[in-house]
Amino acid sequence: MPRYAREYQKSYSNVYHVILRSINQQEIFYDNIDRSKFLKGLKESKEKYQHDLYAYVLMDNHIHLLIMDKENNLSKIVQSLATSYALYFNKKYERIGHVFYNRFKSKQIETLSYFLNLVRYIHFNPEKAGICEYNKYNWSSYQEYCKISQFVDSNKVLKMAEMDEDDFKDFHEEYRRLKKFIVDNFEIENIQLDDETAIQMIKKVLGIENLVSIQNLNVNKRNEKIAHVAKIEGIQRKQLARILGVSERLIYRAVKSSKIDTKK
Repeated sequence: MPRYAREYQKSYSNVYHVILRSINQQEIFYDNIDRSKFLKGLKESKEKYQHDLYAYVLMDNHIHLLIMDKENNLSKIVQSLATSYALYFNKKYERIGHVFYNRFKSKQIETLSYFLNLVRYIHFNPEKAGICEYNKYNWSSYQEYCKISQFVDSNKVLKMAEMDEDDFKDFHEEYRRLKKFIVDNFEIENIQLDDETAIQMIKKVLGIENLVSIQNLNVNKRNEKIAHVAKIEGIQRKQLARILGVSERLIYRAVKSSKIDTKK
């Protein structure tokens, strides 16, 4: 079986958008029995690891999950789900080999507005893919927001959003009316933090309130701190230069001179 242990960008909210993709874009659900099997495993993972589940959708070759990882068990949660389902899938279809890529994608979620729009984005996946209208798809968490929830923590989301069931439906319909299928904002590979979120994350990472104070540090200390925050996923160098009030060239030199691997 593949290994799923990995380093991922830690979320200050403990909320993550997770995507599990199949190997070579192969189908991972051939029938509704397969889908039900995965959801059973998802329910069991909640009971075992005590995580909250805010949204999900099962697509033909990938899965979106929105999870609050209370106990810092994200890798274990995903490993449990992927391994259990892969064993079932390989046995049922008499095959061997990997079912999912051995490294899942995850993105930390830090703001309520992004979180709510992500819930909506996840639910719109079937419609975006041309399968059916989002509210007629049986394999997403949308149905649990509109009926009695089975295991999705929908009430917590509605409470955070200060919405009732009708508000939640209107929130989704607004997405369609405005034709806002803004894929780039929610695909993990393309996420960029807005300035307000980036500023708050930089302050938390460095443990300071006045970002301008970074300019007054000696060169080595300044470069170290700049390289450290440049590592935050979703913050671009041009954006970081603007926020810190320094040149983009200075950011480049700071990152280059530091031993911290920013993976940029």
